[in-house]
Amino acid sequence: MEKVHAARTKNPAFRICMLAAAVCINYAGGQLALLLRLPVYLDSIGTILTGLMFGPVTGMLPPLISGILMMMAGDIYSLYFAPAGMILGLASGLVLRRIHAAGPGLFLAALLITVPGTLVVAVINAAVFGGVTSSGSSAIVALLSHTPLGLTGSIFAVQIVTDYLDRLISLALVMTIDRIPAFRELRRGA
Repeated sequence: MEKVHAARTKNPAFRICMLAAAVCINYAGGQLALLLRLPVYLDSIGTILTGLMFGPVTGMLPPLISGILMMMAGDIYSLYFAPAGMILGLASGLVLRRIHAAGPGLFLAALLITVPGTLVVAVINAAVFGGVTSSGSSAIVALLSHTPLGLTGSIFAVQIVTDYLDRLISLALVMTIDRIPAFRELRRGA
C-alpha cells in the first residue's frame, strides 16, 4: 500500500494537479481579500503550500503560472510582480524544509519568506511604477521617499508591514493544513 501511495504522489500528473490547485487557491484567496477589502492579499497560500510540499523550485511555479494567466485575462500588472511571488515560492521551499513553522518558529519563518520577495516588490515598484500603487500607501511612500530611505527603501518600509502580516496569516493557514493527518501522509509521499 505504501509503495502505491508513494508512486501516486511522485507521479508528474499529481504534481500538475497540485500546481493547478495552488494557482486556484492563490486566485481565490486574492479575490476574497479584494471582496472583503482586507489589508492583506491572501494570494500566496497556494505558493507557500507548494513550496512546503514539493520544495523550492516547484514552489516558484504557481506565481509564474498565475502571472501568465492573469496577464492573458487582462491584468498585465500581475505579470510584473510574478518574480516576487516566485521568490516567495523559492524561499518557502527552502525555509519550510529547515524551520519548524509552529509557535515562535512561525514568526521567524514568516519573516524569512517575506523579506526577499518584498525587496523584489520594492525594486519592481520603484523601477516600473515609480512608487505608485493601487493602495493608499502611495501617499506614505511619497512622503518617505524624500527621506534618506529614497524611493525603493520607502516602498520596502511600507510594503514589509502588509507583506509580513499577509505571509504570517498565509503560513499559519498552510501549517494548519499540514497538521491534517491525511495531508501529512500525502506530503510525505511527495
